Amino acid sequence: MAAVIDVEKKKLKKPPLIVHQMGDRVLRQPAKRIAKIDNALRDLVRKMLQTMYSEDGIGLAAPQVGVNKQLLVVDADPENESAPPLVLVNPKILSYSDELAAGQEGCLSIPGVYLDVIRPAAIEVSFKDENGRPRKLKTDDLLARVIQHEMDHLNGVLFVDRVENTIALNQELQKNGFAVKHVQKVK
Repeated sequence: MAAVIDVEKKKLKKPPLIVHQMGDRVLRQPAKRIAKIDNALRDLVRKMLQTMYSEDGIGLAAPQVGVNKQLLVVDADPENESAPPLVLVNPKILSYSDELAAGQEGCLSIPGVYLDVIRPAAIEVSFKDENGRPRKLKTDDLLARVIQHEMDHLNGVLFVDRVENTIALNQELQKNGFAVKHVQKVK
């Protein structure tokens, strides 16, 4: 299946979208379901991918670029030109593994901050692709982590909200100019 969205995996001097940073209210609002998958949405996907590659990201959620929609773009292998990025419209996690895994995460909305987060090691997710076709994906390791991280954005959750090591969290945020008060712990 050929992807409709053909974007070169390269940095642009001026990415088409602005990534909002922690502290911006737009990152804390729950995203709305997408009713219609059309060319306007595919254009947004294209711009999100260009922005993600330009910022050296491997995932980007629409709320990060100020769009309150349930839309993610993910590319866990950005160096591989032949590996197409994933486009997830209205994603929903169907199941989580019992096994948990700790892994270092960063976020384009919190540049410079990298901390360990514990998440389920594997997930099954349902979504629609950029053509509106229903899809299901079982995945683990990095891709599972990236999808969970990006899906958190759709619920107004940032990865720092899940960090258990408060001392490291506070140090990293302060070192990178972010206010600890913007962390909203989740259980």
